[in-house]
Amino acid sequence: MAITANSSADGQELTIHVEGRFDFGAHQEFRDAYERIDSSPRRYVVDLKNTTYLDSSALGMLLLLRDHAGGDHAQVRLANCNGDVRKILAISNFEQLFQIA
Repeated sequence: MAITANSSADGQELTIHVEGRFDFGAHQEFRDAYERIDSSPRRYVVDLKNTTYLDSSALGMLLLLRDHAGGDHAQVRLANCNGDVRKILAISNFEQLFQIA
């Protein structure tokens, strides 16, 4: 599992890439990806292209990111979801809280 983060050139968007299993073992690394940056992004993208597994801990981490980003006013997009990940997000009704692509 590896988590990396990249800011856009203007600092307005932060993209967090999650590779492998997204579970409790990723908790601190995921939080560090958005809490330990110098800019204050307006938009967040969580790229799940290379995510092979997602559990309830990961869902909780996504909710923490949403709260950090502004709660109901947050702009958080979950991108490049494979079929299994998309199914878990749908069962959890996350399409009502996040943009899912």
